[in-house]
Amino acid sequence: MLSQLVALAIPSPDQGVWHLGPVPLRAYALCIILGVVVAVWMGERRWVARGGQPGDVQDLALWAVPFGLVGGRLYHVVTDHQLYFGDGNDPITALYVWRGGLGIWGAIALGALGVVIGARLKGIKVLPFLDALAPGVLLAQGIGRWGNWFNQELYGRPTDLPWGLEIDDAHRPYDYVGADVVFHPTFLYESLWALAGCLLLLWLDRRRRFAPGQLVALYVMVYTAGRVWIENLRIDSVQYDDLLGLRLNSWTSILLFAVALVCFWLLRRRAAQEGSRPRVRRR
Repeated sequence: MLSQLVALAIPSPDQGVWHLGPVPLRAYALCIILGVVVAVWMGERRWVARGGQPGDVQDLALWAVPFGLVGGRLYHVVTDHQLYFGDGNDPITALYVWRGGLGIWGAIALGALGVVIGARLKGIKVLPFLDALAPGVLLAQGIGRWGNWFNQELYGRPTDLPWGLEIDDAHRPYDYVGADVVFHPTFLYESLWALAGCLLLLWLDRRRRFAPGQLVALYVMVYTAGRVWIENLRIDSVQYDDLLGLRLNSWTSILLFAVALVCFWLLRRRAAQEGSRPRVRRR
């Protein structure tokens, strides 16, 4: 029965790099770039529809993207520093972003900081701008996850489900080398979750009137809710894989969900209070 299920499994790509002469084209990088393009395109349409100026999103992307890449790599290196420092490791490999390894929390944090800096310089209100970006950023995260498929990384534990993912022995943990098993395609789960979350945010944004910043808070809640259960399926080696029974990224998701929930409530409360204040007639 297991062999039959394996025969129905999702195959992994046999390569993730192609060469145009001396220039390598890496699927991981291409997926990230495609995600950025989609996020900018969607964010631009939403920002202009909300009364923003055309070109603002592209301008602020010049701040957000490099900040996000640096933040994503920093988070990964700090939380998995044993991969790059210590006996037998070469610290210079911490700079090899093309091999994979971008922590989403660091990417979001510093990417948002880049947006804030750019928005301040252009005189753009930050929270409405972030609200316009939120659905597209979530979709971009889902697109970027396909880079993990090409790298055969960040998959889940073995499964007997028909959509199990084939992983080559070279990319498996030692305990599963040579075993007739397939694995949970956690990259696919997160990609589909991000797509569904993007559609949910777009639907809610059309049906309800949110205070500035509330859609960003919803984005954080949607993403982290999915990340908790997906993270608990994964078996990739991480440095902090058992903190009170959960991986570090699971605790991070829980904390950020709680913070976003509080922010959502506070923003709603502030908007209600401002709406109930009597307007002062100016002469």
